[in-house]
Amino acid sequence: MNLFAYPTYQACADLMLPMRHGAALMIHSLDAWPAFGDTSHGRSLRASCELLTLAGLTPVRPPFGIGSVVTEGKQVAVIEEIVAHTPFCSLLHFRKDTTPSTPQPRVLVIAPMSGHFATLLRGTVRTMLAEHDVYITDWHNPRDVPLSQGRFGFNEFVQHVIDFTEKIGPNSHLLAVCQPTVAALAAVALMAADDHPAQPASMTLMAGPLDTRINPTRVNELAKGKPIEWFEQNLISAVPFGFAGAHRRVYPGFAQLIAFMSMNLGRHVDSFETMHYERAKGEPAKADTIHSFYEEYFATMDLTADFYLETVDTVFQRHALPLHELEVQGRLVEPSKIRRTALLTVEGEKDDICAVGQTLAAQDMCDKLRPYLKTHHVQTGVGHYGVFNGHRWERQIYPRVRAVIYDNEPRAVLVSSRARTIQPVQVPAATAAEVTAAAPAAAAVVEVAVDAQPAAGGSHGAGA
Repeated sequence: MNLFAYPTYQACADLMLPMRHGAALMIHSLDAWPAFGDTSHGRSLRASCELLTLAGLTPVRPPFGIGSVVTEGKQVAVIEEIVAHTPFCSLLHFRKDTTPSTPQPRVLVIAPMSGHFATLLRGTVRTMLAEHDVYITDWHNPRDVPLSQGRFGFNEFVQHVIDFTEKIGPNSHLLAVCQPTVAALAAVALMAADDHPAQPASMTLMAGPLDTRINPTRVNELAKGKPIEWFEQNLISAVPFGFAGAHRRVYPGFAQLIAFMSMNLGRHVDSFETMHYERAKGEPAKADTIHSFYEEYFATMDLTADFYLETVDTVFQRHALPLHELEVQGRLVEPSKIRRTALLTVEGEKDDICAVGQTLAAQDMCDKLRPYLKTHHVQTGVGHYGVFNGHRWERQIYPRVRAVIYDNEPRAVLVSSRARTIQPVQVPAATAAEVTAAAPAAAAVVEVAVDAQPAAGGSHGAGA
């Protein structure tokens, strides 16, 4: 274990605080003195101060900030409420302040525990909220969890998914993004093996490392390049004094962020230069977008050492799941047990973290699932982040996610998302024989009408 990494980082971060606070104070002063703030020198000074305020990480979860959403053509207030709580996670419900005319599918969004907070999926949640009843796993920063609360590893992650799915109730839907796709598939497999009454109706696995032997990325190669002992000796540190989780062994969030940024360092430098340039020349729109992204990106949380090391070992080094060797609490995980839960896998064409084919592997693992319950989608033109955020997510990926969820929603009152409601047609009275003779032709017309709709179709596709 690296005993000095975390204390050294924390000391440097504390030393930077006065400079960052001073830069923030200067920005407020420039805003209050537009006579100078609006000049070229004032804008340039403000741009430099903005970079300084970003020169540090935030260890506290930012707010989701989803105050309202348009559903059924009306603006509806959204209220965040915690419906279940453990020392390491809260089950957060985005409750609409009204009752929809038609019950909406309940969806559990499983956020990754990979150095960022669940708010990284803010855009995912906001898009889903219009037509779904959304819950999310809001993971807590381990540095704020006392040692007395025990360990948190891969087994505990899977158990949280099972417990929260049970809390939401039978026939809910799971949506897992990136790293937790492995835990989500394991949880559903174990529930299927137990014939658990709360088995989800569908699960959507997006850009996840289910089989990293396929098209290995740089991330996969780095994870396999060293023995697991190397990761423990060099990357694991202990939470320093002054925090509730002091002495807890963790993989620090700052180390994870440095690793991610180093993969595309040139792109990040270009973004900072662009932000400074746009702000200095008096065109803040693009600068504001970049600033908002990095405010979220620099909000980091630690990972418990148990969870991090077990994930590296089982997922990236031993490939335990695709080799049918993954065990959770002493039980073998068998995806072939899944027979009732529909499966959608989604990948990004340009994903350099979880390459094309790694998530698709789930389709072969669930070999006892009927073909009509399986769907796969590769989104062209997007990288890892674009799979669950941005305009392609909203316009092209989300409609497919919605279609799978609604098509497998067991409530009889719901109409399939692939077809519009057929309105009754007034016809003259006819004899029974005439009606019987016309039935085959009428059926053919209905089939053509339904097949002609867009894939996401009907009223549910209007907002795509």
